[in-house]
Amino acid sequence: MTTAAPTRLHRVRPEPQARTVERRRSDGTVLGQVTLAPDIFGIEPNTAVLHQVVTAQLAAARAGTQSTKTRSEVSGGGAKPYRQKGTGRARQGTTRAPQWAGGGVALGPKPRSYRQRTPKKMIRLALHSALSDRAAEGRVALVDTWGFEAPRTRDAVAALETLAVSGKVLVVLDPADLEAAFSFRNLPDVHIIAASELNAYDVLCHDWVVFTDATLPGGVPAPPTPARARGTKKAQAVTVDADADEDVEADQAEDDEGADR
Repeated sequence: MTTAAPTRLHRVRPEPQARTVERRRSDGTVLGQVTLAPDIFGIEPNTAVLHQVVTAQLAAARAGTQSTKTRSEVSGGGAKPYRQKGTGRARQGTTRAPQWAGGGVALGPKPRSYRQRTPKKMIRLALHSALSDRAAEGRVALVDTWGFEAPRTRDAVAALETLAVSGKVLVVLDPADLEAAFSFRNLPDVHIIAASELNAYDVLCHDWVVFTDATLPGGVPAPPTPARARGTKKAQAVTVDADADEDVEADQAEDDEGADR
């Protein structure tokens, strides 16, 4: 008698969706529509992985420096407080025991590390899930470049108002864009972060995520080349090749005439 092999049921997740966002200048001029990377901004959020990664990130931020003294570490208490029998009270060996005032702490916290091991694939999936959640709500903004000539908070406020973003805003910047970093850092509801440090927790803690062309995950797709331009290049290449062939044939004919003479 043969038994069927056990099967495991896996949830079938939908295919990634292609979502678009308006690409603008810092003054609000619309430059066109940009298709976001489906595998980054178009997946179904995995809430279980999000919870585990965010919990591990918050745990890793804990210092773990808390410490208490046990009865063996508290100073004093070397003598027995009173005799063993005849007093009517419970027997005691030291005044540094946990039940005494000023005594040690029983089972108190000690310095430790709260870090949890999280695979890189889970960290990446959690970030993509958080970005997909913001993109599904239409809370992802894209500018070509901030273009601040000098650090000025007034220009940063005007740019955010032009982009129509409100609430808590996460601005993802390139490390070389120092003028924008100095312009946004004084705003209480704006948090700046480098593109290399983007994480799921910061994305979930903010209402809007603003990218530039240099920091958009997946990059800004290049515009397609027109078909006419491709055909013109091919025609030019064929013409150049034909001219080269004619020159070679003329040279060969001159060589043959010289040999006959």
